[in-house]
Amino acid sequence: MVGYDPEAKCVSTLEAAAAGSAAGLVSRVLVCPLDVIKIRFQLQIEQLSASNPLAKYHGILQAAQRIFREEGLVAFWKGHVPAQLLSVGYGAVQFMVFESLTKLVHNTTSYNARDYFVHFVCGGLAACTATVAVQPVDTLRTRFAAQGEPKIYHSLRHAVVTMYQTEGPWTFYRGLTPTIIAVFPYAGLQFSFYNVLQRFSEWVIPAEGKKGGNVKNLVCGSCAGIFSKTLTYPFDLFKKRLQVGGFEHARAAFGQVRIYRGVLDCIRQIMREEGPGGFFKGLSPSLLKAAVSTGLVFFWYPPGGGKLMALLCHERSGNARALNVRSGLLGPYRSR
Repeated sequence: MVGYDPEAKCVSTLEAAAAGSAAGLVSRVLVCPLDVIKIRFQLQIEQLSASNPLAKYHGILQAAQRIFREEGLVAFWKGHVPAQLLSVGYGAVQFMVFESLTKLVHNTTSYNARDYFVHFVCGGLAACTATVAVQPVDTLRTRFAAQGEPKIYHSLRHAVVTMYQTEGPWTFYRGLTPTIIAVFPYAGLQFSFYNVLQRFSEWVIPAEGKKGGNVKNLVCGSCAGIFSKTLTYPFDLFKKRLQVGGFEHARAAFGQVRIYRGVLDCIRQIMREEGPGGFFKGLSPSLLKAAVSTGLVFFWYPPGGGKLMALLCHERSGNARALNVRSGLLGPYRSR
């Protein structure tokens, strides 16, 4: 179970941050290729269909083959450095704030830290805090994944300096409005769905069959990621379209480009030119990514079942036992 648990006195705020960062780092390496394909789909104005001769991409396998042929294997990890900074920073802030908020709610209100509503609100607030903290890195990641050949940005430092000098400091926060609008319900639903699925699995699986806790975390996390991503997906697309504003020259090789004056203008143009289906471009790779990344995060993170938290708690318990032995509080046999 994620969130504050008064019955498990094991997780400190720093441990939550460390586990959240490590979980994000591990999952990011595996899902980066799907993320690149998803971003390419989201930014393509043309219909994602093989029947459209102007469409550069129209399917996951076709896109993967074309990216590999035109840009090489490393293209699937374009923007990986800022993406890793994004995952590590986001994971640390999100889980640290979530653990702190659920603990605060449990200790200062009449609500239980494990209530679905508490997980929804605290999860949403934690995600909003993390989003504001890492938005500049998210914008950099999007631009690296979106650029073709020849590259406009040759390194992370070059991208930061160029964007700052040519577009100003606020360019790093492009797309923040739709991100905040989307991330609260997305993260809130993610934590809530995970909580519901965990409770459901505890009801379905008898007590003696609960040894595979990590697999259960993986499955519940994957399902939670799919549900929440589907419900909030259009806002992720709006964010990506806005983040590449002022970057149109690097998109010329991919097809048509558009300039948006804000979220509402972005919605109007997509609806008029691409139809309702335009709001869900890239949903398939996004759901695959959400299933893998969210499942792995909850596989590695949760106390009482997650691998990383188990290691942290075991290490701290071992240190405490050793200290007690040296202090004479425990005998050598009892310390085992």
